[in-house]
Amino acid sequence: MATEVRATPQQSDGQSREVLLDVRDLVMFFPLTRGIILQRRVGWVQAVDHISFQVYKGETLGLVGESGCGKSTTGRAILQLYKPTSGEVIFKGTDLTKLSPGEMRKMRRYLQMIFQDPYASLNPRMTVGSIISEPMQIHNLVPKNQRNERVQELLETVGLNPYFANRYPHEFSGGQRQRIGIARALAADPEFIVADEPVSALDVSIQAQIINLLEELQEQFKLTYLFIAHDLSVVRHISDRVAVMYLGKIVELADRNSLYDDPLHPYTKALLSAVPIPDPVVEKKRERIILTGDVPSPINPPSGCRFHTRCPYAMDICSKVEPRFVDQGGGHYVACHLYPGCTP
Repeated sequence: MATEVRATPQQSDGQSREVLLDVRDLVMFFPLTRGIILQRRVGWVQAVDHISFQVYKGETLGLVGESGCGKSTTGRAILQLYKPTSGEVIFKGTDLTKLSPGEMRKMRRYLQMIFQDPYASLNPRMTVGSIISEPMQIHNLVPKNQRNERVQELLETVGLNPYFANRYPHEFSGGQRQRIGIARALAADPEFIVADEPVSALDVSIQAQIINLLEELQEQFKLTYLFIAHDLSVVRHISDRVAVMYLGKIVELADRNSLYDDPLHPYTKALLSAVPIPDPVVEKKRERIILTGDVPSPINPPSGCRFHTRCPYAMDICSKVEPRFVDQGGGHYVACHLYPGCTP
């Protein structure tokens, strides 16, 4: 098994950045069973397979990749919504995987999630005020006689009328419902938020509003984001660093400008070549990389480098040896045999 190398980036002033979340060798396999009454396990869905990365306080780490690559599963495993098969998720020095249900419940106020579907994630039988005030009640953050006032403050913070607190989710548009979901996440006064494709279900015009809101809230409340998305244009706008996933593995991680201006991994290059450029002259000249074949099944992933079955630069070693995840300079990590140090 290849090990991923982690390093602490340095700021321009020479000071090291504070690690808020440290994910170490995270594995999330789901059992594949047969039988109706006497079920037996016949295999595993290898959704997330030994990934490691760090999230630094105050930054936005983008996590991108094709549908089914394990992005959302990673976010849910970090928050312990899925219990990881193995690995460590260390938040401010505490390994979340070792906590009891009661201890994890107390920790949840610091770790929140914004879900992809802004309607399915809101209880249709509860008013907006009840939805937003629930975290305050569970974590005993605000006295009961002050909760209504706090709910109105949060609604105003996310750009909604404070008097909407007595309405129900079905009375709002998709963009408004997502704002309600953001307000609910803020109600717990968190430090870290997993935003799981928070704009993919919204109209393009509304997407920009929500992205700008998230950036404003990050500055106002000193938040840290793990921003999961498949839209590379959105990720470039909001992220400080970007990690690229393919079939349960992180294949490249770098700061935003390095990744978009000088991608290293063939999969990253293919993804970026599909992003439209608004300049017709540049768009006409650039090379479009078309990947052949289908994404392999996570039930039986390829040996060696998982991308080798679709990679235009695949070598014999790629199908036999898993590449190491190595810094190629300046915190630009890649797992590909084309680069120095990646071959064990």
